[in-house]
Amino acid sequence: MKEVEKKKYPHKHILGIEGLLPPDINYLLNLSEKFSLQLSKREKSSFLSNKTCINLFFENSTRTRTSFELAGKKLSADILNISVSSSSIKKGETLIDTAMTLNAMQPDILVVRHPDAGAVQLLSEKVNCSVINAGDGPHEHPTQALLDALTILRRKKVISGLKVAICGDILHSRVARSNIHLLTTLGAEVRVIAPNTLIPYGIENLGVRVYNDMRLGIKDVDIIIMLRLQLERMSGSYVPSIREYFRFFGLDREKLNYAKNDALILHPGPMNRGVEIDSELADDLDRTAIFEQVQLGVAVRMACLYALLENKK
Repeated sequence: MKEVEKKKYPHKHILGIEGLLPPDINYLLNLSEKFSLQLSKREKSSFLSNKTCINLFFENSTRTRTSFELAGKKLSADILNISVSSSSIKKGETLIDTAMTLNAMQPDILVVRHPDAGAVQLLSEKVNCSVINAGDGPHEHPTQALLDALTILRRKKVISGLKVAICGDILHSRVARSNIHLLTTLGAEVRVIAPNTLIPYGIENLGVRVYNDMRLGIKDVDIIIMLRLQLERMSGSYVPSIREYFRFFGLDREKLNYAKNDALILHPGPMNRGVEIDSELADDLDRTAIFEQVQLGVAVRMACLYALLENKK
């Protein structure tokens, strides 16, 4: 992993990976590695003592919300979790009204997940504090891409020059977009694999190669990132059947043989076993780093909180 290339993160928010330069990304990854070592020693930092972080989730997400909460507590921040289902937002309050209300609370950081692309950007323009995008619709999920990259670096030592295949529901995946931006920015060759119905129009413009054949797509790749079918975002028929989808696009031992012998499998979760990945393969710790991704999530979110408030010290 490269040394930290700048003293501080230069941006007020973390709204996406798109637009970040390699030094920005490497700075966050190096910070994440340092916090990972701190967590392994069960150490706690007082860096965010007397700072307030609000987690505002318009969509449910046990892993992301919990890891942000743990990250804030490990840095000694005051954490406020707002349940949208029981708040005024659910009763018809607009996003702008919500921003004004939250701004009056004078938080230091706002962590937001929202079902609509661009909503987190809009909030960031209406509040005084820093904002972290914890996922906005099908747009971006920057902290997931960072923890995926850290996982890859842990196993492969480098990202530049690697061949990475992202397989599954590309159309609805904010994880895919953030990973594409990050991996191509750091010099990886990225391929996307899915049926035509799940490939976004014009995705080639992001610098990726598109495949509709799983075996051709993962041939000789170093990393395979599997994505779930986001059925909750689908209206209509995108695949003939779950059984048919797994036959052609589910990862199993036979298809994995087309990748490199030491190819690493990632999955952002939640996993649908028997849909996008074979259950036995998902549990193979020699080939997958799925549980390592979850472990590194707290360290990455600690790094993001630290980087944004470091500028205010």
